[in-house]
Amino acid sequence: MADENEFFRPIREFYKRSVVSCAADDDLVDIVAKMRERSISCVVVVSEGKPCAILTDRDLRNKVVATGRPPSSLRVADVMSAPLQTIGEDDVLYEALYRMSRHNIHRLVVVDEAGALAGIITDTDILRLQAHSPHQLVLDIEKAGSIDALRELHGRIQKLIVHLAGTGIAIREMVRLIANLNDQVLIRLIDLLRAERYPDLTSDFAFVVMGSEGRGEQTLSTDQDNAIIYADNLSAAEVARLEAFSQELIDALISIGVPPCPGGIMAKNPQWRRNLSAWRQELTRWLSAPTPENVMTGSMFMDLRPLYGRADLVETLRDHAFHYMAQEQGFLVRMAQNMTRFSPPLGWFGRIKVEKSGPHRGEVDLKKAGIFAITDGIKALAIEAGRLKGSTHDRMEALVESGVMKADQCADLRAAFDFLVLMRLQGQVAALRANTTPSNYIALERLNAMQLGELRLALEGVAKFQSFIQHHFKLQLLRN
Repeated sequence: MADENEFFRPIREFYKRSVVSCAADDDLVDIVAKMRERSISCVVVVSEGKPCAILTDRDLRNKVVATGRPPSSLRVADVMSAPLQTIGEDDVLYEALYRMSRHNIHRLVVVDEAGALAGIITDTDILRLQAHSPHQLVLDIEKAGSIDALRELHGRIQKLIVHLAGTGIAIREMVRLIANLNDQVLIRLIDLLRAERYPDLTSDFAFVVMGSEGRGEQTLSTDQDNAIIYADNLSAAEVARLEAFSQELIDALISIGVPPCPGGIMAKNPQWRRNLSAWRQELTRWLSAPTPENVMTGSMFMDLRPLYGRADLVETLRDHAFHYMAQEQGFLVRMAQNMTRFSPPLGWFGRIKVEKSGPHRGEVDLKKAGIFAITDGIKALAIEAGRLKGSTHDRMEALVESGVMKADQCADLRAAFDFLVLMRLQGQVAALRANTTPSNYIALERLNAMQLGELRLALEGVAKFQSFIQHHFKLQLLRN
């Protein structure tokens, strides 16, 4: 196995299963004695069979003295750290490292499928594997001291993805890696700008990403889709500084190598930088007047994910959208109709239709052929079910749990989606190697007989899903 592949192996192969737990009401002195006796640096706090907090040696150093109370009078609850950061046994090592880095912690509690305590994993456990890894790239991004350094690191991300694309890593993990690394670059860029040029910038805002970036499903050619939501009570001076910051931020992103959005969906533009009340009004306007343009814009916006700042502003806006669409389904129905407009390019006897002329002659646009139909169809169902968070994969799983989709139906659709995204990524990698611009197209002549067969099956799966979506929302209209 290639060195880099180690970081895409499941955590269950590495975490420590021997972990000491306690209850929040336990006497702190007793638990500290147990930690000293076993030479351990942390204890997991469990409530009703599930981990809820953690007590570390850092908590003991920083909080016991700070309470001003004798240790003998303290309970574990008085000094433990919560909420707890956890990770599943089947998540990959890179995801664990990303979360540790994102939350500035050194360990994660591992839980099983039922959410029960399974063990613990630390950054030291993982870093023993090797020094040259995607994690090293994350560390270098965190230490980057300039925009020039981030530009070089963005290039290294591209090279890493090109290398990993041929190693057999699952496409779900590949796109998650791309999204995580791009997140790190953007977060570091914001931190640099705030420290160097905007130390007075308000903290009452959220920088959000949308579309494929919001879903964590980026591939190499993904351009920017971002916005800023800020609190209603900011002063005119604070809003002006936020405006200047957003313009400098987006210009810096472009200079690093992240393509601008052709449609101008970027936080530097006034229509994508509003206070919470104005965003609520704009969202209501899109939802109440589902024109084709409003449906496309509103659908993309519903993928919003807070990358930096106040996540509560995003949740307030999302709750507003859910409440509105629970009362009026017109927007969802238009979303469903819109995704069915992009029919898979299948002709008679399963023949795959290609572009007949132009620069993409002999090629298929994989986004229009099926990726868009799957992501937007799943999104419409997830909005209706109130299970919108996460990636398309996460939403599919939530829809099965909610009884909206059957497990076998979801598995077939997931396989079609993964294949289409894989083909798109491989086409983009081939374009980079040929020193051309990556796109959503793939030339059929590049595919072998087996791949052509899989592509045909994937497109047939998309067509079935479109029929399911049409049937589902027609039934909902009749019922209401």
